[in-house]
Parts: sequence; structure tokens; C-alpha cells
Amino acid sequence: MFKKTLVAAALLAVTSVAQAHFQLLQPTDLLLEKGGKQTLKMPFTHPSESGKVMDIAKPESFTVLHKGKSQDLSEQLQSIEWTSAEGPGKAWQADVKLRSMGDYVYVLTPQPYFEETEDAYIQQITKTVMNVGSLPTDWDAELGLKAEIVPLIAPYALFTGNVFTGVVKSQGKLVPFAEIEVEHLNFPVDMKANRFGETARINFPADAFVTQVIKADANGTFHFGIPKSGFWGFAALGVGPDTEHNGKELSQDAVIWVQAQDLK
Repeated sequence: MFKKTLVAAALLAVTSVAQAHFQLLQPTDLLLEKGGKQTLKMPFTHPSESGKVMDIAKPESFTVLHKGKSQDLSEQLQSIEWTSAEGPGKAWQADVKLRSMGDYVYVLTPQPYFEETEDAYIQQITKTVMNVGSLPTDWDAELGLKAEIVPLIAPYALFTGNVFTGVVKSQGKLVPFAEIEVEHLNFPVDMKANRFGETARINFPADAFVTQVIKADANGTFHFGIPKSGFWGFAALGVGPDTEHNGKELSQDAVIWVQAQDLK
């Protein structure tokens, strides 16, 4: 009986990793020479595999921090349909304006999504940091979110081979030994057609490579060496204080996206 329980637990863990969920908050690039109008796409999907796009309700909030000032951008949210290899799903986008140099810390707080296969809700509070003109201002700001990854290196100024380091926090408090899933945005993003491209950037040698699982240390700090250019997502699972929604279990996760570039 004990052996069967271990096998069942192992199979559940493999299934969970293979079906890792990631909320995207996706621009064309994180580092820009000049400001202007940009669009952020927000599908909830499986980015390493161009997997299912989950239908999500209108987010609870969408904000930006720039030079110490926060602004509510929820009125900019627009409903769209995003298409992956498994078909379309309801997503969101927002047109934003980057008016001056410096960092723009965008935070999306979606409504909890009910995952039927897990009989539980998922809420991924997601952060993306964009920069104009290589002038650092706010990228390391701690926002006091219910679930948050605070970067210790600028998420937009990474080169391939850099080690990304972050600290997992919940309402400003460290989360020791947090479990973090890591995935590569493995398919080209067609911003105009609202879809993933057809050709993967990485052919994984085994399923174990699709979603990397790492742990934070006793101080909530984690490190990850970035092996390939492009966008990488980090999701610290179940670190927020809210653990129940509509009478079901809730995983309140912290997500951050970073971008690495090859040196030439």
C-alpha cells in the first residue's frame, strides 16, 4: 500500500510539472531605446509547450510603477482571443504608453482561475519590468504584493549565461524554501495575430526539462542560470496568504518574467 501511494504521488508530481500554468504579461521586448506606445498580451497558458490557453475573466487589477509613482491601468484592459497549438482561449491585452526614461513595473492581478483537473483555483500575481533608455529606477522595488518575486538583478538587462536571482515575498515578508517553477517562452509570439508561432525554439531532451523546479533558500532567495536567450518565467507556487476561494483550495502564486539576450 505504501509503495502504491508513493507511485501515485510521483505520477501526480510529474503531471503537475508537465502542465505548469503561467500567466503571461508579454511585451515585444523588455528593454527599449525609446518610449512610446506598447502592447502587453496576457494569455494564461503553458508557454514551454504552446499548451492550452485557459479562458480567464477580467483581471482584478492592472497597475504600473514608474519613478516611485503607481498608476491604475485597469481601464486599459481589452478582451482578446489567444491561440496556441491546442486552440484558442480568452485572454486580455492593454495598450500602454512609456512616456519617459526609466523602469516601468507592470503588475497584473488576475481573478482566481478554477482548474477542473486539480479541483482547485490558481491566481498568479504577475510582474513584468520594462525599461526605456537603460536608466534604472524601479526594477528592484518591493511592492508589498500578496505574492511577489523581487528581483536582485534587472530583469531586462540579462545576457545568456547570467544567473537570475530573486527573493520570494508575501506582503513584504520572506517566504523560506518556496517552490519555484521555471519555463521558457518557447514559441515565437505573434503580437498582431494574437497567437504562438508553430516552431519551438528548444527541443527538450525529456519531459523533465519542460518545467524546471527549483527551491528558494531559508531567506526566500533563489538562483537560476539562464541557458538560452529569450523570455523566462518564474512562478513561486502557493506563497500568498489566501489559500481558499469559493470553498476550494487556492494556490496564490508570484510570477515574474525576465528576458535574456545573446552577446555578439
